[in-house]
Amino acid sequence: MAEDRKLPPEPTAGPLGSLSPSYRLHRRQRRIIEQVRQARSGDHKVPTWALALILVLLLGGWLTFILLS
Repeated sequence: MAEDRKLPPEPTAGPLGSLSPSYRLHRRQRRIIEQVRQARSGDHKVPTWALALILVLLLGGWLTFILLS
């Protein structure tokens, strides 16, 4: 699986330091991979159903306000 793969080692910054495009791209890819792993772990502070309920209540209240005003 993709989660089991180890990330390649961090490249050296090179002559431009952290301004090097390839260095910045690699760091961005590592950050995205870590965020995806964290999201897939299921360790969320607020359950998805609660977020969906809050969204429905906000949209319903907004529509009610629009239609009744």
